[in-house]
Amino acid sequence: MFDIVLLIKIIVSVFAVITLSLIAEKVSPRVAGILSGYPLGAAITLFFYGLEISPEFASKSVVYTLIGLIATQSFVYFYFKCSLYFKRYVIFFSSIVSFAGYFFVSWLLHLINSNMILSLIITIASIFFFIYLFKEIRNVKIENKIKLTPKVLFIRAVLSASIILIITGMAGLIGLKWAGLLSAFPITLFPLILIVHFTYDAKHVHTIIKNFPIGLGSIITYSVTLSTAYPAIGIYLGTVLSFITATIYLLIYGLASNKKMV
Repeated sequence: MFDIVLLIKIIVSVFAVITLSLIAEKVSPRVAGILSGYPLGAAITLFFYGLEISPEFASKSVVYTLIGLIATQSFVYFYFKCSLYFKRYVIFFSSIVSFAGYFFVSWLLHLINSNMILSLIITIASIFFFIYLFKEIRNVKIENKIKLTPKVLFIRAVLSASIILIITGMAGLIGLKWAGLLSAFPITLFPLILIVHFTYDAKHVHTIIKNFPIGLGSIITYSVTLSTAYPAIGIYLGTVLSFITATIYLLIYGLASNKKMV
């Protein structure tokens, strides 16, 4: 059973990262940024919390998954600022500072005795705050696209699989609050950022970062649905229903924005 679960984790995480990177290249970094807010990483993590621990554990950890999105947005903000500041070893230093910032903000958040209402309020407020912080970033498209090589696929596979296995593997050891907060870690977005930054330019990464908070409404919708669906109808149907509501959010946003997402 463990081997099957392990294999599923790797396959799903690799597929998510590769799909997002292809969207960034073939469509635009803007679309990839918005879809990075889709509950790919959080859904995978919460699903395996429910599968390996219990549906109730996954449902309760959603409260901290929501406020954990503040740490996730802080992660990309630190990366954005560092990529502007550092002139050498930009990716390395940006990653280190982002990780440190993420866990520091998570540590602050884990001190909060939150509930669903409070989590929703502060998380939604944070999304508007980060949208404001990123408002000056220009949306740019990738012009000179590279071919997808076995080497690139291997790097994407290693990055995405390693991160998701570490985060989900810690769930049973670190307690409810930290498990929920860590489920919001950008386990698909971070490998995507690295791939785009290594392959192209910081401005393309900045476009992804700019649009990332916009897509987080889908995680909020997903999480709220999951919190009631998992205990009521189980993790499988609950996951399907949660993805449906998350997708509806993106469709509504696309219609409301009244412009092409490119």
